[in-house]
Amino acid sequence: QAQLVESGGGLVQPGGSLRLSCTASGFTLDYYAIGWFRQAPGKEREGVSCISPGGGSTNYADSVKERFTISRDNAKNTVYLQMNSLKPEDTAIYYCAARRGIAAVQNKCIMELYNYWGQGTQVTVSS
Repeated sequence: QAQLVESGGGLVQPGGSLRLSCTASGFTLDYYAIGWFRQAPGKEREGVSCISPGGGSTNYADSVKERFTISRDNAKNTVYLQMNSLKPEDTAIYYCAARRGIAAVQNKCIMELYNYWGQGTQVTVSS
């Protein structure tokens, strides 16, 4: 059974860092683009970052550029999201998702294109 599991969320102070992991089971990520999406309370889910199957192409939402870095280790069947300089507005449930093929359209990570989703991990940025 294909499954994605996120981990690494938690409570962190403003300015702190977290690294999220997205690990696949039941299928190999080699041919899949991976996206990270987030949903804050009372807001719509939004794209944060996505990466192509080979890792050569990455995309970021303007709100996280220069602070977040997406990477992947296909040998470990895992994709990471390194989050630095965290702000209270980064507080949300973070989801990873997978799709075969390209990661983004016009440099945007479109969640409707992603087929497989994890259950999410909570990130809270607060003092």
